[in-house]
Amino acid sequence: MAGRVLHLAAGNLYGGVETFLVTLARAPRRLKHRFALFFEGRLASELREAGADVEVLGPARLGRPWTLIGPQLRLNRLLTTWRPDLVLTHSTWLKLVAAPALLGQRQALFVHGQMDPRNPLDRLMARFPPRALLANSAFTAASASALVPRLTPLVAGCPVEDRIPKEPGVRQAVRQELGVSEGTTVILQVSRMEPGKGHALLVEALARLGRDAAWECWLAGGVQRPEEQSYLERLRAQVAEYGLTERVRFLGQRPDLPRLFTGADVFCHPNVVPEGFGIVFVEAMYAGLPVLTTDMGGAREIVDETCGARVQPRADAVAEVLARWVTDSGARQALGRAGRQRAEGLYLPSIGVSRLEDALERAMRD
Repeated sequence: MAGRVLHLAAGNLYGGVETFLVTLARAPRRLKHRFALFFEGRLASELREAGADVEVLGPARLGRPWTLIGPQLRLNRLLTTWRPDLVLTHSTWLKLVAAPALLGQRQALFVHGQMDPRNPLDRLMARFPPRALLANSAFTAASASALVPRLTPLVAGCPVEDRIPKEPGVRQAVRQELGVSEGTTVILQVSRMEPGKGHALLVEALARLGRDAAWECWLAGGVQRPEEQSYLERLRAQVAEYGLTERVRFLGQRPDLPRLFTGADVFCHPNVVPEGFGIVFVEAMYAGLPVLTTDMGGAREIVDETCGARVQPRADAVAEVLARWVTDSGARQALGRAGRQRAEGLYLPSIGVSRLEDALERAMRD
């Protein structure tokens, strides 16, 4: 009988963790996977569209302890009736919120981002660790090992779908919709509106590029929390201060991100805080784009000199590479071809889901 894995996720936001879960739900699998979320939202909708079994437990907030009772009772009923072999939580917050219902269950934590000993939730997890730790990269595994040295995290990887449209004419259609000529080099960044993603560093680097070269920058990503709206307003002010209003476009939340990748020429995501993995790097590589990022975190395991560049998190270092790629289409195309081959060989779900389920089965046994 196939093993049963219950995934526990929040569901109120949408980013890399949620993309990972939807990719898993869409892919062929040998284990049985079910998803329990605390919030209704985009994640729940996309999981259902993928044919997954989804249970919404109800909103829960640590600052309002009475809101935990109902979700914990619903989770307890689900655990009693479905009897999973492994409960996989996707953040330390979830482990704490669901703690009473998870007593006696075989638990594992999937580490999606760098664990921080200064974070009180991460410190609490270290005091009361799960049975097993899984990680999406060697970088996140190392951060978990430093916090919980008695556990050896299993590097399960991160499968990434290739959703880039292959039919001819998509690139031209996207650029026409956005009023960009074929002779303009488009630099793209796709991410949530968070300071650690490096938007401000990218804007500072763009200000150093020659004004005679034909280039434009698209910043794609919507606001999901009030602090992200404040950050977006600061970015707009920075763009205006550098006189880049006509060159930098804020595209907001885009439902057609795979199409957007086809319209770009360069992908630049200069983190100032490390990514645990970096799904967008792989998505850009599927689109045949050279990838420029900073030399930190999970990017070191994805982006190498064959498909892009990693630089120090300084505006001059980012600008130097961008200036070269903006005017050298041959270099862009060669890096893009190599990146597509690298991504297809390492991250397609047909490869990545099997690796992930191997780790899950080991967590069930150990």
